[in-house]
Amino acid sequence: MFSKKILALPLLAAALTYGCQDSMPGLGNVPAVETDMDSVSYSIGYDIGRSIQAESIDGLDLDVLFRGMKDAASGEGILTDDEMMEALMQFQQEMMERQQAEADAAGATNLQEGQAFLEENAQRDDVMVTESGLQYRVIEAGSGPRPSETSTVTVHYRGTLIDGTEFDSSYSRGEPATFQLNRVIPGWTEGVQLMREGGKYEFFIPSELGYGSQGTAGLIGPNATLIFEVELIEVE
Repeated sequence: MFSKKILALPLLAAALTYGCQDSMPGLGNVPAVETDMDSVSYSIGYDIGRSIQAESIDGLDLDVLFRGMKDAASGEGILTDDEMMEALMQFQQEMMERQQAEADAAGATNLQEGQAFLEENAQRDDVMVTESGLQYRVIEAGSGPRPSETSTVTVHYRGTLIDGTEFDSSYSRGEPATFQLNRVIPGWTEGVQLMREGGKYEFFIPSELGYGSQGTAGLIGPNATLIFEVELIEVE
């Protein structure tokens, strides 16, 4: 039973990922919410419904879903544990395949758009390109020491996608970030070593020097080209 609960969690998450509605459709004779326990019952049901967002899952029958909830509460089910596990596993596999197909399509688009952006960007007079494909331009040169690969640095930075979408910013948080240079993405490790303390650079990072085909759980999709404006405050 424990394994079934573990399996059900990603199913709800997957359903939420593909959801597009904010509420469940009307179901006819809905009981009034009058007592405190009515409010608790309704809130639990609404939360489940909002998480599942049933309209986004092809073929999901709300009546059967509610019957399953009632049967579970009464301890009487029409499917065995093995049958339910098999149904959930098959659905999970279908959702994973759908997610992967969408990720592959997004990755192909991002890669094509990123390559086109970098090819054009490399033609700019103020942009330099390293052997690895990293592109950068110097905003302020700086006059302090250069970091090594193992240096700890303190920086202010702003990260955007090539369409200008900001996905991270120490400026927005109101404080700089400190980290060891060999524990970040390769584009950062290489690029910040080009800088001197007090300098400010803009880096254009190909996906292979960033988060690659996996992207991140946030705004950075698979094969995304990244742009970072970096101010090197201190080298330790």
